[in-house]
Amino acid sequence: MAKMHSTHLLLEEPIRMASILEPSKANFFPAMTKIVGTLGPRSRSVEVISDCLKAGMSVARFDFSWYDAAYHQETLENLKTAIKSTKKLCAVMLDTVGPELQVINKSEKAITLKADDNVILTPDQGQDASSEILPINFAGLAKAVKKGDTIFVGQYLFTGSETTSVWLQVNEVKGADVVCAIKNSATLTGSLFTLHASQIRIDLPTLSDKDKQVISSWGVQNKIDFLSLSYTRHAEDVREARNYLSKLGDLSQTQIFAKIENVEGLTHFDEILKEADGIILSRGNLGIDLPPEKVFLFQKSAVYKCNMAGKPAVVTRVVDSMTDNLRPTRAEATDVANAVLDGCDAILLGAETLRGLYPVETISTVGKICAEAEKVFSQDQYFKRTVKFVGEPMSHLESIASSAVRAALKVKASVIICFTSSGRAARLIAKYRPTMPVLSVVIPRLKTNQLRWSFSGAFEARQSLIVRGLFPLLADPRHPAESTSATNESILKVALDHGKVSGVIKSHDRVVVCQKVGDASVVKIIELED
Repeated sequence: MAKMHSTHLLLEEPIRMASILEPSKANFFPAMTKIVGTLGPRSRSVEVISDCLKAGMSVARFDFSWYDAAYHQETLENLKTAIKSTKKLCAVMLDTVGPELQVINKSEKAITLKADDNVILTPDQGQDASSEILPINFAGLAKAVKKGDTIFVGQYLFTGSETTSVWLQVNEVKGADVVCAIKNSATLTGSLFTLHASQIRIDLPTLSDKDKQVISSWGVQNKIDFLSLSYTRHAEDVREARNYLSKLGDLSQTQIFAKIENVEGLTHFDEILKEADGIILSRGNLGIDLPPEKVFLFQKSAVYKCNMAGKPAVVTRVVDSMTDNLRPTRAEATDVANAVLDGCDAILLGAETLRGLYPVETISTVGKICAEAEKVFSQDQYFKRTVKFVGEPMSHLESIASSAVRAALKVKASVIICFTSSGRAARLIAKYRPTMPVLSVVIPRLKTNQLRWSFSGAFEARQSLIVRGLFPLLADPRHPAESTSATNESILKVALDHGKVSGVIKSHDRVVVCQKVGDASVVKIIELED
């Protein structure tokens, strides 16, 4: 019996009761798991953004479903100021609107809907929204739905707290209008509500013309690191977006994260994962498209697939109640921890930071929960599973990366330092989920387009800010990555000094270094003197 006990329980047994009771330690890296914060009305001043960065946000998300480019530009300028003053790196993610169905409420008056009444959804946007009629931005709804289908309407997605969102059942289709029965009483407030038709194919392009216009202006101007592709339904959606970005100068380096929000995206998950640079599991919408009891299953299998592919998995909608409260519910706190134990790379906060009352507290609370879960994450099991999945013969890079992690675990190193120019080596090391931080020292490469010289490296460094356990440093371009050992020594010193200042390296610690010397990759272990 004792044997079974040890293999089936993921957590190391017995978890020391003492560790549950001891206070959580404040660390320079609040957690290995990253936090993506959505910036908006409650989180766009330099002061609040600075606090968010200090609390642990490493990617700022700009959601174009709300507000215009000028508004987001102002926020972004504030972010730049905050990055300079806090000296904390932060990446930028542009979130597209995609084929989102919206109810247009021009007067912005609150609309009260009563259970058992009827309401008409109409494509005629000249009408005023009222409790009898709701104008929508899509003319094809009548063709897409049939009697008995379910439609949800709410603000900022459906919270499930049913006073702010409503579910409707289609009664009949009259021409272009859809007549629905209201299933619960609710009051809708604001100028825009999202509409979600459960398990129904909406025939709109994934990258809309409006999205393209925003990417080619705002996106190009700000050299965005990540594009979050809303409502990704097929691998072709990712290929089209990639093709579009490839023609926009610097944006050919932008990473595309496919946002999986409905059953269609789920069905094609494996092909989408092959094409995308990372995955965002949009649990808000998925929770409507899938029966609630299936959501956890999808999360576990999707995160596992991302882990094995070595691509970042981001989970959303974790602490909804912190939009209005200082503390998450117990269920939410457990949910965040479970996402970390499942292997996710980052937690994405939406309404909680965009319009919530406690953006900074939400980030620091989520960070603390992640850090606690990381302490008991079963690294050993994860490592074996990943090695087994990769199989043999391993590629050169995989074998170096896994060896570096293995060595670091065996000698109980306090950090792994990886020199990289494309960032690939560092991401591969992170794929094996070491228990210690990976400092990825990105060595800029000088490149020219015959007109001017420029350094690459900034993109690569910022893009690792969404990968669990990776902490980038941009090295001085005068030190080439692959040259004599002398220059490497000086960069190594910079990296070690950074580690010491930030408190992750102390004297007598062991450090594993992974670097290229000529054509060979080398993993070495150094023990620090006083």
